[in-house]
Amino acid sequence: MQYDQHLVAKPWSDYELLDSGENMKLERFGDVVVARPETQALWSTRRPELWQTAHAVFASGDKRGAWQTTAPVPETWPLGWRDVRFTARLTGFKHTGIFPEQEPNWEWLSARLGHARKQPGRPEGGDPRTFSQHAPGANVLNLFGYTGIASLVAAQAGAFVTHVDASKQSLDWAHDNARLSQIPEDRIRWILDDALAFVKREVRRGAIYDGIILDPPAFGRGAKGEAWKIEESLAALLRELAKILAPMSGSFMLLNGYAAGYAARSFAQAVESAFPSVEGECGELLIRESGSSRTLPAGIYVRFVR
Repeated sequence: MQYDQHLVAKPWSDYELLDSGENMKLERFGDVVVARPETQALWSTRRPELWQTAHAVFASGDKRGAWQTTAPVPETWPLGWRDVRFTARLTGFKHTGIFPEQEPNWEWLSARLGHARKQPGRPEGGDPRTFSQHAPGANVLNLFGYTGIASLVAAQAGAFVTHVDASKQSLDWAHDNARLSQIPEDRIRWILDDALAFVKREVRRGAIYDGIILDPPAFGRGAKGEAWKIEESLAALLRELAKILAPMSGSFMLLNGYAAGYAARSFAQAVESAFPSVEGECGELLIRESGSSRTLPAGIYVRFVR
């Protein structure tokens, strides 16, 4: 495993990190500027005059905090990355439904899946929806899929995607994003379920996936109230995933971590325990400030290709 291979998300037309500091970050999502808490931003702000342009500020309170708007903000508004379209909104958890630090991983997925379509076919008897000269694309599993941008990127690159999330609200949001991106209905299978329970059933069914994407939370609840605790559940999930990831050359995994409190090396060594023969890379996910060389730590990742 190659450690400390940090990925830096740069501004694009519908997103930029305008400034950060004093435990806050100032971002532009399309035409809407928002200010949100950011515990990593221990430094001073660079452009204090820009903070007056914020349409909404998330103020932390005694409990969950709330958005305070200083200018009209639509309930939802459209954004895009390349040909993928999706909507943003101000949620009660300070998020907007878009995690821009994932932009380098979207690039990687798009390139990886485009290349996969040209790979030699698998042995006779394999899953028909796999890397093949004859199949239209890879078979990809996206766990904890949230609003689905990674699923949309994979589908637009030619993959068939199984998108799993335990939140019906998130699943509906992701499905709406797929319609907005004009992705055919048969390209993405939408599953409301607990990630670990779903994967265990896939193991029993003998399912095989060419690519696996997962972005587990530190804590969560499954669709039937199942408890997810990353310190207890991640290793078990990775062991099950090792049984359904295609052993062929070209199959891949992408694991992300956000606000879990772990180092990238910890995630990497967990992956190596479940997939002992793979070579990959891991590091931090960073967002570069617009007009600056300063970067904001925003998560961790591990990825590999067989």
